[in-house]
Amino acid sequence: MTETAAEAIADGKYVELTYLVRDSKTGDVLTEVSRPLNYVHGVNEILAPVITQELQGKTQGERVDLLVDCNELYGPRDESLVITEKVAVVPREYRQLGSQILMENNLGQMKSFLVTKIEGDSITFDGNNPLCGREVIYQVKILQVREATPAEREHGGQLPPAAPEA
Repeated sequence: MTETAAEAIADGKYVELTYLVRDSKTGDVLTEVSRPLNYVHGVNEILAPVITQELQGKTQGERVDLLVDCNELYGPRDESLVITEKVAVVPREYRQLGSQILMENNLGQMKSFLVTKIEGDSITFDGNNPLCGREVIYQVKILQVREATPAEREHGGQLPPAAPEA
């Protein structure tokens, strides 16, 4: 019986992975994605380009740890994106920490904001990426690497739902 070499991540390969993001100073887990994500390398990206590039040549079963300065990914924190309002003017469904709300600026552009603080009768929304200003470690676990099917290549690993049978 011959052993086949593990396939390496390269353009056109279907990849499944999970990852977690740790604060490099405290070691605290900031984000954890334990349900496998998939994509076709070179067709679409599910992580920032700097991380995707680092996966090139890696194989199934490997873990890649990458130190990332989030200011490079998301830009520096912009304090003008931190808004404090009276709780009473905010719809009830957005009155809890961690809630996301889509807001429109005076140019008609939409931006997602996160409820970061509720104190007394004030509520604070932050439009900065939660990782802004941090240095983090992405720990990516490669679960599967194989040749992508033509349909996966066409849809970047995200296959459209099957049409219902008549």
